[in-house]
Order: sequence, then structure tokens, then C-alpha cells
Amino acid sequence: MSYSDYPSVLLIYTGGTIGMRRNPETGALEAFDFDQLQEHVPELKRFNYRISSYQFNPPIDSSDMEPSLWTKLVRIITDNYEEFDGFVILHGTDTMAYTASALSFMLENLKKPVILTGSQLPIDMLRTDGKENLIASIEIAAAKHEDGASIVPEVCIFFENQLLRGNRTTKINAENFNAFRSYNYPTLATAGIHIKYEYDRILKPDYQKSLKSHYLYDTNIAILTLFPGIQENIISTVLHAPGLKAIVLKTYGSGNAPQKRWFIDLLKDATTRGIIIVNISQCPSGMVEMERYETGLHLLDAGVISGYDSTVESVITKLMFLLGHGKSEEEIRHLMTVPVAGEFTIPV
Repeated sequence: MSYSDYPSVLLIYTGGTIGMRRNPETGALEAFDFDQLQEHVPELKRFNYRISSYQFNPPIDSSDMEPSLWTKLVRIITDNYEEFDGFVILHGTDTMAYTASALSFMLENLKKPVILTGSQLPIDMLRTDGKENLIASIEIAAAKHEDGASIVPEVCIFFENQLLRGNRTTKINAENFNAFRSYNYPTLATAGIHIKYEYDRILKPDYQKSLKSHYLYDTNIAILTLFPGIQENIISTVLHAPGLKAIVLKTYGSGNAPQKRWFIDLLKDATTRGIIIVNISQCPSGMVEMERYETGLHLLDAGVISGYDSTVESVITKLMFLLGHGKSEEEIRHLMTVPVAGEFTIPV
């Protein structure tokens, strides 16, 4: 077996805590050169893998992550797609779920793993969670079936022993190692003594189609979170913002909202003007069912679309993706009700 036959993984370091180390003189966290990765994670030498790395220079704090950098990631993956069996993106935790969701739409017909991971502690600290997250992510990115097909051909987040579908994932903890959760879709794999894959939950790609990468997006979107006592002038101001094209409406429970006439009229006026409004619940777990209560039926009548059990990260990035491709209002309204990358579940 020649070196070129070994499983190959491209590590892409965007920034974040995992790629930091503490300066012994100043005590400040600084990014280290990822070409020296094996010095900090000598366990990688035990893999019979070809591991290459690409480092953002300068590294990006995940709070500064934005769509232009998502397109950079898509470009890196596309340019190296034929050379590697899988990709591991090292990313800050704060916006990791947004990036994972965006990539799931931007990498159409993906047939190889793209695993995002990171850590809550720098990789050179004694109790770091970074080493285990990194090692398991690399193993998953390289894992194949006997026929040579990738076991996990989708965009995922791996954190604290769990592999989660990227566009189903939300950051839920800023302090503990279990930083992410997928409330409405079960784990794709669990890392224990062995990595146990849940094959029936993993997306099945169409192997007849080639990877189709997308680079366009439109960020003229706002999130409107309802709360008791929210004022008409506030909602009106948001719905009349210059350039606004879409709203993510965070409602109560199973998709309920106030029945005040002025509220429904404002929503109906907005949808009549072509603004896409998608209804998701403020509850992290559960599904929007606008037909269930009269309050939800009023939203349907106003032209509001159900987001089912989508995460806010998924809805926002999907809207950016669809708006960026210049699709018609009718097309977008339809595509927001169709899961294109496993991002929500349609009730049976």
C-alpha cells in the first residue's frame, strides 16, 4: 500500500479556541501555526492517514464569521474535493452552527464528510477537550464503507463524543464541554470505545450527481422574536426596514402568536409586498403546527410559512442561500417547505 493510498483528510483551521495556546510570558491566548499540529497533538502520528492543513491567515474569531468566509470555505473544499476523502473544519463555537447550516446548502450533492469541530479549552491545556474532538473528527472524516463510499457524506458537527447533523444543531452551553445539541434530530454517531454509526439516520447522496458548489447569498434578513407586550411600532419598523426580503418570526409554543388585528394586518401587508416570513418556535424542542390552534391559523391566512422543527441557524442560512440565487418569491416559498439537506422534518 503506497502512501497515496492511505485515507486522506484536509484540516481547515478558521480560528477559535482549539487553535490557541497560552503565551507563557503574557498569559494571553494566541493562535499557533497549524503546520505544527502534530507537535501539539502527537497522537495524530498513530493514524495511517495523509493529513494536510489549510490555515486562515489571520485566524477569524467565530464572532466575526460571515457569509463571505463561508464562500471561502466552499472554495477550499471544492478546490480540494478530489484530493481528499474528507474535511475537518476547526471553528470557534459561537457561530459554528451557522457555518455548518450554511455549508449544508452551499455544498449541493456532497458525497464526502465535512466535519466541524472545536473546543472549549485551548488544545495545549491539560484538560482540553480539543484533542478528543479533533482525533474523532478526523477518524469520522476518513471513515468509509467496504465499497469505498464515505460513511457520513454530509456536513456535521462533532463535539463531546457526539456527531450531529450540522443544520440541526444549536450551541446551548458556553461553559461545559457539551456545547451543542440537536433537539429535533437524533445523533448520527457516538464515540465511545468504538465509533457507533446510526446508518439509518445519515443522508444518502445521489451518487449519479456531481458536487455542485454555491457561492451566492443575500443577507437582507431579520429575526423578529415575539414577547408579551411587544409594540406595534416596533414590529412595523422591522417589517418596513429598507431592503428587507425575509423575516424569521420566532413565535410561542407550536407556532402561536397574538391575535391582535394590527399584528395580523402588518404580517399580511408584508407578505403581500413580497417579504418571506418563516415561523419557527422559541422552544428549542418541538415543531411549529400552525393548524393546531386558531392563533396559528391566523398566521397561515397572513401568508406566513411554517419552519416546522428547523433551527434558527438553519432557517437564516437557507433564506440567505435562496435569496442570493435570485429565485422568485414563489420558488422561495416552496423551497422553504421542502427539506433539501435534511434540515427539518415534515410531519406524517
